[in-house]
Amino acid sequence: MLVLSTLIDFDQSGSGPHLLLVHSLLTERSVFDLVLPRLAARYRVTRINLPGFGKSPPLVLHSLADHADHVARVMDELKLPKDTTVFGNGFGAFVCLELAIRHGKRFGRLIVADTLAAFPELGRNAFRGMADRVSKDGMAVILDTAIGRMFPPRFAAEHEQIVAARKAALAKVDAPCFARACLALASMDLTDKVPGIRNATLVLCGALDQTTPPALARELAKRIPGARYEEIPESGHCPMLEQPERLVQLLTSR
Repeated sequence: MLVLSTLIDFDQSGSGPHLLLVHSLLTERSVFDLVLPRLAARYRVTRINLPGFGKSPPLVLHSLADHADHVARVMDELKLPKDTTVFGNGFGAFVCLELAIRHGKRFGRLIVADTLAAFPELGRNAFRGMADRVSKDGMAVILDTAIGRMFPPRFAAEHEQIVAARKAALAKVDAPCFARACLALASMDLTDKVPGIRNATLVLCGALDQTTPPALARELAKRIPGARYEEIPESGHCPMLEQPERLVQLLTSR
């Protein structure tokens, strides 16, 4: 379904307190399919596709702040209440951190998985490289490398269908939107901003995450007043697929 005034693809299911789910750079909203039935049994769940992902038309958004403002507008459009819990994974988690910084009074609890305050220079260069390659040659050139960083080798070897499905979905992402998102990650530094977050916050990280290592996610949690940190064993960058039951437990616990 498209919100006409903001042109964003979304769906809603279940009943109860509101929960907003925001996907990562390498996925779109269908990545939550495994956890959706259990979450919808307890929440009114809204899943969105960021611009250029899934069926959401592309928009020119350059920074994390631009993406966060866009999500805030969508929340207003959908009339999500101010006690909505917001969950983001990967790029979606960075957007949600910025959402809390800029629009923290607009929602309730903040849960972020596989994120950090700022990337080391090596990580920044990797995002710049992906942006450059995608801008020149399209999404196909980065599929193997990107998905390889998403899943631990053992999981990838044992779940070839999941890997193939993620590659197929990633191949359809709008290349300019993806490149702009990569550059937003390469330039962002939330180190001095996250101490201003006042939402009750839970920071999660996969113990095997190669992209946003647990040590840096733990440091992020320490910078957010009152935040709690939980590590997810046997999970890389995508707990919705790798450890769905544990993720549901964490999302529904207090």
